Amino acid sequence: MNADPIHTDDSKPQVLVIDDSPDVHRLLAARLKREELELVDASTGDEGLSMAKARPPALVLLDLDMPGTDGFQVLRQLKDDAATHPVPVIVLSGLASMQDKITAFELGAVDYITKPFEFSELRVRIRSALRVHRLLQLLATRAQLDGLTGLWNRAHFDQRLAEEVSKAARHNRPLSVAIADCDHFKSVNDTFGHPAGDAVLQGVAKVLRRESRTSDVVCRYGGEEFVVLMPETAPQDAAAVCDRIRLAVEGIAWPRHPEHRVTISFGVAGTETGKSASPEAFIESADRNLYMSKRTGRNKVTSSTIDHPRPAAAA
Repeated sequence: MNADPIHTDDSKPQVLVIDDSPDVHRLLAARLKREELELVDASTGDEGLSMAKARPPALVLLDLDMPGTDGFQVLRQLKDDAATHPVPVIVLSGLASMQDKITAFELGAVDYITKPFEFSELRVRIRSALRVHRLLQLLATRAQLDGLTGLWNRAHFDQRLAEEVSKAARHNRPLSVAIADCDHFKSVNDTFGHPAGDAVLQGVAKVLRRESRTSDVVCRYGGEEFVVLMPETAPQDAAAVCDRIRLAVEGIAWPRHPEHRVTISFGVAGTETGKSASPEAFIESADRNLYMSKRTGRNKVTSSTIDHPRPAAAA
């Protein structure tokens, strides 16, 4: 089942320690073992950069004076990369000059602690940095949520679609997109009022979350339209998922208008082979198939592949 995007991850925040001293790694592991965090070690700047880019941590503890790629270079590269730019960096350094501190802050460090440091102070500063990072994450997440349905919004979908299209092409994997539209939605608003229309959108969103898979990205596309991004899914399999959703919505008895059933139509488009296609091509193909479902009677699923764009028979 697809998780509600409002729910948050309960795993411990990962703190990446980039320092060439094994003693520092041992000390931090011993003194921070009771903290609600996971320490990950890197002994060189290049290793730390590689680890941070592969899995951006919640916080970086960074030494400046390292052989090869020093801490200033690491900090500069972290802040120049869009994936790691939001990660807070606390400098732990034996360099105590004012110019070193100024340079570190100008490059984007959130704190600077001089070695040897007091561990009680370090704990408080780490907790503070993690708390701020967590709050910023929550704000960023809420900015990508639809206020009425709690689903991801159009901005989040656009971002994820671009990412998944690139990934599918790179790894030669299938990918599908489905656009859903509530049939005759205007009549619900006109006949039963806008609160009833809002209840329908919320109810459809709940079904979409419940009936889609964990890997699917379910979004409100705008108005009465929804969109489902389905990684690792060929169009025929995506169509089967959409038909299950369609049947579930058709079976709902709505409290405000139990005699009036609501149905939805789907347009599905995708690739079976990871063929390179633009994000716009997925949307345009899915939208054409949605129009076909509407034109041929509604409450249907019409699908096609980007490779062979002729629509399959509507379900």
